[in-house]
Amino acid sequence: MTTNTGTPLVEMRDISISFGGIKAVDHVSIDLHPGEVVGLLGHNGAGKSTLIKCLSGAYQKDAGEIYINGEKAEISNPRDARHYNIETIYQTLALADNLDAASNLFLGRELVTAAGFVDDAQMEAETRKIMARLNPNFRKFNVPVSALSGGQRQSVAIARAVYFNAKILIMDEPTAALGPQETQMVAELIQELKRQGLGIFLIEHDIHAVMDLCDRAVVMKNGQRVGTVNVGDVTDDDILGMIIMGKKPAKAY
Repeated sequence: MTTNTGTPLVEMRDISISFGGIKAVDHVSIDLHPGEVVGLLGHNGAGKSTLIKCLSGAYQKDAGEIYINGEKAEISNPRDARHYNIETIYQTLALADNLDAASNLFLGRELVTAAGFVDDAQMEAETRKIMARLNPNFRKFNVPVSALSGGQRQSVAIARAVYFNAKILIMDEPTAALGPQETQMVAELIQELKRQGLGIFLIEHDIHAVMDLCDRAVVMKNGQRVGTVNVGDVTDDDILGMIIMGKKPAKAY
């Protein structure tokens, strides 16, 4: 469990976003510290994805402020987000199925030789290096990613983010549609990223995944924040009560 001292990696203060007069996010504040995983829970339409898309640059906020490492950040598009070392791993993973792990890692940012040719050997060497750090059991470097399991694909997407210096990672239901072993593999990856000091926002529907993977959980309902809890202080039922009834347990803040 993180102790949450010092300057947050991310602070979203009083964020509001409306679509056609409907407030999708209504004055919500959340924060994230280095080496911490914060889960965002709520029904479809609760506003959790909309809130986090403000941070990834996919949406623009109508009001509120974002601070990265204590300094005010202006994020209008995904390029701005990357400038602040924010990377998003969507559920679809955005991998090119016909390419191998190294080609996916460097997609659009290929390494080239002095003569200007794509340096496949160097890209594979770099991919092996980052995988050794993140997922030492990864062996399938020379097959298209379409031949990989869900957990292995997830590790390629995570490796890409980490290689390009992500400090803040947004993960959209990373264990959805994975079997128990694959889920365990992703859990271990997340633990490794925490050890390396990354901060992770996890958008989740599955309470069990949040209880297993997160340090804190933020529950949203109807565009508002119901409350934030330390996962170790509450039960599944407490969180369920927050999601369904908007009821804060005693230990929420």
